[in-house]
Amino acid sequence: MVFSSLTFLYFFLPIVLIIYIFLPNKINVPLGSERSLVIPARNLLILITGFLFYAWGEPFYVIIMFISTLIDYTAGRLMNKYDDNQRIRTVCLIVSVCMNIGLLAVFKYSDFIFDTINSVFNSDITNPVILVNRKINDIYNFGLSEDRVALPIGISFYTFQSMSYTIDLYMRKIKVQKSLIGFTSYVTLFPQIVAGPIVRYEDVAAEIEDRKVNISKISEGIAKFSKGLAKKVLLANNIGIIWTEVKAMDYTQISAATAWLGILAFTFQIYFDFSGYSDMAVGLGKMLGFNFPKNFDHPYMSKSVSEFWRRWHITLGTWFREYVYIPLGGNRNGMAKTLRNLIIVWGLTGLWHGASWNFVIWGLYYGVLIIIERVGFGKILEKLPKAVSMAYTFLMAVFGWVLFDTDTIGKAWQFFRAMFGAGGSFADSTAKYILSSNLLIYVICIFAATTLFGNLMKFFKKKKKHIYAYAVPAAVVCVLFLCTSYLVDASYNPFLYFRF
Repeated sequence: MVFSSLTFLYFFLPIVLIIYIFLPNKINVPLGSERSLVIPARNLLILITGFLFYAWGEPFYVIIMFISTLIDYTAGRLMNKYDDNQRIRTVCLIVSVCMNIGLLAVFKYSDFIFDTINSVFNSDITNPVILVNRKINDIYNFGLSEDRVALPIGISFYTFQSMSYTIDLYMRKIKVQKSLIGFTSYVTLFPQIVAGPIVRYEDVAAEIEDRKVNISKISEGIAKFSKGLAKKVLLANNIGIIWTEVKAMDYTQISAATAWLGILAFTFQIYFDFSGYSDMAVGLGKMLGFNFPKNFDHPYMSKSVSEFWRRWHITLGTWFREYVYIPLGGNRNGMAKTLRNLIIVWGLTGLWHGASWNFVIWGLYYGVLIIIERVGFGKILEKLPKAVSMAYTFLMAVFGWVLFDTDTIGKAWQFFRAMFGAGGSFADSTAKYILSSNLLIYVICIFAATTLFGNLMKFFKKKKKHIYAYAVPAAVVCVLFLCTSYLVDASYNPFLYFRF
C-alpha cells in the first residue's frame, strides 16, 4: 500500500491537479425549460480521486468506507429534517456513532477481544468475522484473510472524521451538508484519508462549499509537501533501519548502548514518519484550496508531558477533548472526576492506536504522567531550568515508545531491562558500529526535530529576502529529486501510521 500510495501521488496527482485547477467549483448544465443542474465539479473530482486512491491499496474495503459515509450522510439529513424532534435526532446520532464504533470493533478490535477471551478462559473460540470471511471466499473468492481480520487502512481516521460531523450537527455547532457529493468529498479527501490529520467538518465546511486555488497556494502547498516528503523519505526511512535491526535482536543479550541507540532511532523515526505524512497531507490540501489543521508542533521540545500531547498528533487530542473529555465533565466536577476522565481518555487514546494491551498500557502510562503533573508536579517542572524539563519530557516519551513498538508486555519489559544494563555490558561492538555508521543521521534528526531550521528560514525570509526567494524553490526541486531517486531504489519504506 505504501508504494502504491506514493506511486499514486507521484504519477496521478499532477494530472489530477491540472484538471482540478481548470475546473470551476460548480458547473451549471442546462436541462431546458429554464432549468439547470448544478454539478459541484471540484468536489466530484475529489470524491472520485479519493475513492480511487483508497481502492488503489484497499479495493474491497472501499465498500466499507462508502457504506459508513452513506449512513452518516443520511443521519445528518434526517437530523436536519426533524430538527424539532429530539427523539429522532438522538436515534440518528446513536445509529451513526454505533455504526462507526461498530466498524472499529469488527475490523480493528475483534481479534483482540477474542484473543483476550481465549487467553483468560483457556478456550478456542474462533472470531465470527473470520468465519464470515471464509464463507465469502467460498462464494465469491474475494481473497479475504481467513486467519486474522485485515485492518482497513486509515479506518481509525475516517470513522472519527465522519463521526465528528454527526456529533457536531446534533449539538447544532454546524449546518447540515445537503449535497451527498459534498459530504462524500469531505470524507474521501485523499490527501489525509489514510493517516490524518483528523479533519473535523467544521474545519473545512466553508471550503467544501467554495474554495479558491491560485499560484500562491499551490507553491505554498508544494513547499509543505516537499518538507513532509523529506522528513519521511530522507529522515524517517534512514533512521528507521537502525530500529528495525535492533528490534529483531535478543533483548537479553544486547548492551545498554545498543538498546538506547535503537529506541532513540524509533523515537525519531515515528516523529518524522507521521509528521512527514501530516505535512504532505497539509501541503496537498493547500494545493486543492483547503486549509487543514496543524498536526505537529515540535513535540520533542516540550517542557512537560502535558505540553508534549498538545504538540503531538494535535488533531487526535482535539478530537478526544471535544467528544470524550468535555462530555464526561472535563475538569468541571472536582479533582476525583477529573482524574477519572483523564484515565478514560488516555485508555481510549492508547486503544485507538492499536488492538493490544501494549497500546492500552501505553495510553494509561501517559494518563498517569499527566495526572502526576496535574496534582502538582507540573508546577515543579515550570520552575526547573528549561533544559531539565525538556530532558525529562523527552525521556518519558522515549520510555513510552518502548511500550508502543514492542510486540508484547514481556518484550517491553525485557527491553527496559536491556536499557539499564541487564544484557551484561554498557556498550559492545554492535553499539559502536551503529554509532560510528549513523552519527550523522542522528545529528541531523536532532537538529530537524527542533525549531532551529524554522528559525533560520524566518531569518532569511525577513533579512535576506533575495536569497530566500531563490533558495526555497531550489531546495524544493532538490528535495523532490533526492526523494524520487531514493524511492526508486528503496526496499524499506513503511508508513507507520497506515496501520491505524
